[in-house]
Amino acid sequence: MSTKQVQQVLAPPAPHMVGDGFRVHNFFPGGYNMSKKRMSPFFLLDYNSKIDFPARKEPRGVGVHPHRGFETVTIAYHGKVAHHDSAGNSGVIGEGDVQWMTAASGVLHKEYHEAEYSQKGGPFQMVQLWVNLPAQYKMSNPKYQSITKDGIPAYALPNEAGKVEVIAGNYQGTQGPAYTFTPIEMYNAKLKKGGAAEFNFPQSFNTGILVVEGNIKVNSTTEAPADHFILFQNEGEQITIEAEEDSVLLVLSGEPINEPIAAYGPFLMNTYDEVQQAYSDFNHGKFGYLED
Repeated sequence: MSTKQVQQVLAPPAPHMVGDGFRVHNFFPGGYNMSKKRMSPFFLLDYNSKIDFPARKEPRGVGVHPHRGFETVTIAYHGKVAHHDSAGNSGVIGEGDVQWMTAASGVLHKEYHEAEYSQKGGPFQMVQLWVNLPAQYKMSNPKYQSITKDGIPAYALPNEAGKVEVIAGNYQGTQGPAYTFTPIEMYNAKLKKGGAAEFNFPQSFNTGILVVEGNIKVNSTTEAPADHFILFQNEGEQITIEAEEDSVLLVLSGEPINEPIAAYGPFLMNTYDEVQQAYSDFNHGKFGYLED
């Protein structure tokens, strides 16, 4: 089996605020002007690197806004986020939890710091991904997957090297709980200093690793520190990781969706006529109602 080589190690782009509750580094598609298909089916990666929010009575966050044509996946490392949407779903995610919202034909939602966390303040660290949907599913019914830390199975690595928590896909026979519309592998790999892990993905899959904590060496040659994103070439299958200190990695790999992309604002469609239709439907109240 041949090695999947590193294409580039990307430093975190300059952060910007989303609402007043999320200070994010957008690695793609905008941060490095990547093609909108370069990490397909993952369209967007916003990374809120670890920061401390001071205590505040009124929770920070993002008010009511629409989405259509894709899924939002929020992964919590520190802090707590509350969510409501116009399909009637709501919940709170804290450390180790995942919120997987399929906007599909359209929802309104809002997300903000959970009330108790907001009143106490403290460290906050999150990832939000936008996962594209194939054309045949873009107008399907919205759905919501609340994936708690306790519901994410973990594979114990040999030699007490750490563990791989499987959110979606399958690692060494351990199946993740998330339902996906296309083949996706998504893991939180937690490696102890000196520990090693091996990953194998089809060479056609778009693959990247976000170093959430620690410092690692990839394929015995390439160093990657915390808050950096490793983009891999679409050649070879095997990746080896060695942790130079205790490390947490978000591992992403997926089969590309080879369809046109028309993205504008909160909508991710196949044509700009569909984007215009989404705006029209939103303006005519067809996404439901959600109080701000």
